[in-house]
Amino acid sequence: MFKNKTYIVLGMLSLLTFSTVQAQENNEENTKDYGVIVTDRPDQTESPTLIPKGLLQVETGFMYEATTSDNIESNTTTFNTTLLRYGLLDNLELRLGLNIAETKNSERASNFEDKFGGLTPLYVGFKIGITEEKGALPKIGFLGGAFLPFTAATEYKPESTGGDFRFSFEHTLSENWSFAYNLGAAWDGSSSSVSYVYTTVFGYSISDKIGCFLEVYGDFPESDRANHLLDGGFTYLLSDTIQLDLSGGTGLNTDQDFFISTGISFRLPN
Repeated sequence: MFKNKTYIVLGMLSLLTFSTVQAQENNEENTKDYGVIVTDRPDQTESPTLIPKGLLQVETGFMYEATTSDNIESNTTTFNTTLLRYGLLDNLELRLGLNIAETKNSERASNFEDKFGGLTPLYVGFKIGITEEKGALPKIGFLGGAFLPFTAATEYKPESTGGDFRFSFEHTLSENWSFAYNLGAAWDGSSSSVSYVYTTVFGYSISDKIGCFLEVYGDFPESDRANHLLDGGFTYLLSDTIQLDLSGGTGLNTDQDFFISTGISFRLPN
């Protein structure tokens, strides 16, 4: 049943993406110039840049992650990692995140296998612009949001509402290089302890259309050891309003073996 629902959702998303891309290409000449699209994927670092007022941006993709813990292998496929971003005011953006995932747990030494899937907790959040970049002062934004447990499938449902709050900073180092980082805190809803979150990413523009990045990120849980991970990837601009991406990474001292991800982001015409 879950697979059938997944195929329906994926088909609808594919149709929506194709229709939107076609509409953008047909109306691009009549669309007001809002500059080149800036996304919050595929890296883990959230940009301080907001969606222009009155516009809706869709960032969606696919991710496969493999982890190993206590001889249990866990493979999670996220068919739909969608983030909707809407510019409500000049300095305020609303955010809505929805993931559809499937997880398979297995143990090599036995015939144990457990498989489940469904919606993960719905994310509802916001982003505020604080200041633009001025010399050594970075561009700064603030993000916050909650993960609602009652929207999730049973296997993905935490005991209570989770949350994530962070400051986002960005420096322009040169015409091609940029440096950004996040500092904040998060809790998953299954534990009362807080994890202090960090991300750091270097971005490089290979050309007007192709970019790449290298990133280190992680957290410092109050009741456990620190976790550090590494990832990198590429972005490609089909147009000023459509971007493709490809990325992958691994845990440096965590249970994550690796992940790979690909996706598309597009800004709807105004």
